[in-house]
Amino acid sequence: MIYKICDKCKGTNTKTLIPKLKEIDSNAEIQIGCQNFCGIGRSKSFVIVNHTPIIALNEDELIEKVKEHLIENEK
Repeated sequence: MIYKICDKCKGTNTKTLIPKLKEIDSNAEIQIGCQNFCGIGRSKSFVIVNHTPIIALNEDELIEKVKEHLIENEK
């Protein structure tokens, strides 16, 4: 899986998010840079998983949504 995150958005903390993504997907390819989600990223956490944006109010909720997304795509 490819995970794209922004290191400029205030809603995302790359220092805490990257280890959590690696924990749920040890083979994660994480690309860091502007994702053009500036409006959303100002107040919400987000990650783009294989071209699918996942958005949540906070990082813990985001990780739960990513887990759900991974389970759905295994089917």
